[in-house]
Amino acid sequence: MADPFDPDSGVITETRSEKKVQRPRMYRVLLHNDDYTTREFVVEVLKTVFHHSDAEAVRVMLHVHYNGVGVAGVFTREIAETKIAIVERLAKEREYPLRLSMEPEEDDDGDKK
Repeated sequence: MADPFDPDSGVITETRSEKKVQRPRMYRVLLHNDDYTTREFVVEVLKTVFHHSDAEAVRVMLHVHYNGVGVAGVFTREIAETKIAIVERLAKEREYPLRLSMEPEEDDDGDKK
């Protein structure tokens, strides 16, 4: 029987080259202002779906209110799509016309990935 540590035992091994794992593309989830969705509902959504603190949720809601659009969070594509679907379902249940969208996050060069 061959010694298990014997390099000449006839076992051939292959070395795999290291594959660099690429970071997934990130997407911004955007909230859009409207004249009907209440501020309280927007804050509730930011706290429950996007896990913002009370103060951060109010800050984002006010930014959306005064600027027309604001970033709720940055996520991978699948998570962003899921969060948008959840919020749109909640808004529809309460009969609010709240709109959300997503856009690719820009890389360090200012280009969209």
